[in-house]
Amino acid sequence: MAATGRAADIFRMRTRHTIFLGVLLTIAAASLPAQQPAQHDGSEAPAKSTPQSAPKASPTNRPLPAHRFWDRENDLLFASVGAARGLDYASTLNLRRRGLNEILLTNSIVDNHPLFGGIEAAATAASIGVSYLFHRTGHHRLERWTSAIHFGVATGGAIRNYALETHPDTPAGSK
Repeated sequence: MAATGRAADIFRMRTRHTIFLGVLLTIAAASLPAQQPAQHDGSEAPAKSTPQSAPKASPTNRPLPAHRFWDRENDLLFASVGAARGLDYASTLNLRRRGLNEILLTNSIVDNHPLFGGIEAAATAASIGVSYLFHRTGHHRLERWTSAIHFGVATGGAIRNYALETHPDTPAGSK
């Protein structure tokens, strides 16, 4: 009976996480402007740039100013992602020491500390890489949101790990 209750709790938790992630992605996508079609004047030759032919930027459709990838804001965001992954590492090891099982990875991966540390570091590097791809393609809002969301999800996972109750019927340190 306890196994059925635990499976139901895990299912509810995963459902909540999926809904939360879906809401976050929907909010992020709603804030992005849609592409506007290019304006053609009908001639094949490129138009000469004159002050009259320059497109006027509307106040709501201004592009974000260009910035260096390793600016102060990104430095702070990347450091926060690294710190959140470190907190997730520590909370997951704490969870295993209390005899609980990891949900997203197998217990053998978590119990192999160098491997698990490498996975956490790779997740941080992947976040920085995705942010760089968004930066190079001009999606500066997504560049920032990637790290912010990764920080939130990793921190939420660590909080969840620390908040889980240790079951008295499970001996601590069992694998």
